[in-house]
Amino acid sequence: MSTSIHVEAWQVAASLALVAVAAAISFWRGADLERDIGVATVRSFVQLTLVGYAIDLIFEADTVWLVLLLLAVMVLFGAITARHRAEKVPNSFVPLLIALAVAGASTLGLVVALGIFDPTPRYLVPVGGMVIGNAMTASAVALNRLGDEMHDARSRVEATLALGATAREAAAPTVRRALRSGMITLVDSTKTTGLIFFPGTMVGMLLAGADPTDAVRLQLILLYTLLGSVSISALLATTLAYRNFFTPAAQLRELEKA
Repeated sequence: MSTSIHVEAWQVAASLALVAVAAAISFWRGADLERDIGVATVRSFVQLTLVGYAIDLIFEADTVWLVLLLLAVMVLFGAITARHRAEKVPNSFVPLLIALAVAGASTLGLVVALGIFDPTPRYLVPVGGMVIGNAMTASAVALNRLGDEMHDARSRVEATLALGATAREAAAPTVRRALRSGMITLVDSTKTTGLIFFPGTMVGMLLAGADPTDAVRLQLILLYTLLGSVSISALLATTLAYRNFFTPAAQLRELEKA
């Protein structure tokens, strides 16, 4: 039988002791991450608090239009955030925006069409956040790798073009490695699920008192959903973004120095 968990404010404050441990380790070893840890802690508190109130309002309104608006905002900010990780890729914002939007819409649409989740805010908001968040990370990693490799392999790409290859053929090895980089983290974590770590959704359900079988089944659904979204977003981001390295005449553009 499921039971609700009530967390007191003092318990959240007490958990800051672990943040202090992280900052202390960074200071001790000279990692210079203390400021980033502090900023991340404050931002997480403010952002999650505001989002919590927003989700509460959406749940009370119980309208799909507010859900779609929230997901659209997530896609927009996800593309903006990922763009900063792909600074070496020219005009990366539009490919990222398209990749996240398509990945989110297709995976959420499929699980709703299959009857796995009801099209209600209580399901679409948390699942949509997980889908878009993981798609953002995969796209950012993929384009970061794409940018690095296109800069490093400039001579090889130009030589391939000189031999008569198309831009697609010249960039294919780089795009393939970038796609692999974007997908491999989730693939590896899926392989080790249940052996090395328990995913957050499963842990949350177990802490709430859900039946272990139900927790496992829901976690499997989410893992497979995330695999789909990560694959789609990484594929679209790399497929659309590599073209920005070439002119309409299939010549490699002059790249900025790293």
